[in-house]
Amino acid sequence: MIHPTAVVDGRARLGQGVEVGAYAIVGADVEIGDSTRIAPHVVILGPTRIGKENRIYQFCSLGDAPQHTGYKGEPTRLEIGDRNVIREYCTLNRATVAGGGVTRLGSDNFLMAYSHIAHDCQVGDHTIFANASSLAGHVHIGDYAVLGGFTLVHQFCRIGAHCMTGVNTTLFKDVPPFVTVAGQGGVPHGINARGLRRRGFSEETILIIKRAYKTLYHSELKLTEAVQELERVGQSQPEIARFVEFIKASKRGIVR
Repeated sequence: MIHPTAVVDGRARLGQGVEVGAYAIVGADVEIGDSTRIAPHVVILGPTRIGKENRIYQFCSLGDAPQHTGYKGEPTRLEIGDRNVIREYCTLNRATVAGGGVTRLGSDNFLMAYSHIAHDCQVGDHTIFANASSLAGHVHIGDYAVLGGFTLVHQFCRIGAHCMTGVNTTLFKDVPPFVTVAGQGGVPHGINARGLRRRGFSEETILIIKRAYKTLYHSELKLTEAVQELERVGQSQPEIARFVEFIKASKRGIVR
């Protein structure tokens, strides 16, 4: 299952049914899980661990050194889960020691062509990155988030679960769960109701989330006052409790 023109280091570990295409390079300290397919001209350097049943398309670069001036060759890692689709020309870098040592992509994600995940990023499960979406270092992306094409996320930002960004969105602050944003700086445009319905959220729960959004974005309350109001509601509503927890943990502030 390894093309004769591919270069696979003897210290790499490949699971059963792994395919490696023409002119691909798999370096030392790379582990690839069962039934993963590596297309032609892909470069994978280590230390990198890739799970099972991934589809990695041609010309991707995975596990190369972080684009960070402070990196001095430390053995940091890239970890990729299972069943991800990583399309052409995507780049995923290893981490830095200062950032925790691991860049992580979860499972069941779909990265369209030219997407970039920088050092120390933590990406959850079931996300979609449309073409040329790019994360700077230390960004956290929650489960089921959808990034529109050419979305740019500033370093250390967090994107909550079930968020959605519009085309050409640029983010400098955190985006709370369930919220849809677009434009320079990420202007809020309501909640991702359609996405929530697709994922089985009840209409009652979606209504509760909409009310929380209105409290945060359409009331005349200051942020601290809005959070206090949401805390009161969140005592009996787990989705709102997640909303509050995210906001209170924000270090960069939230889009508002």
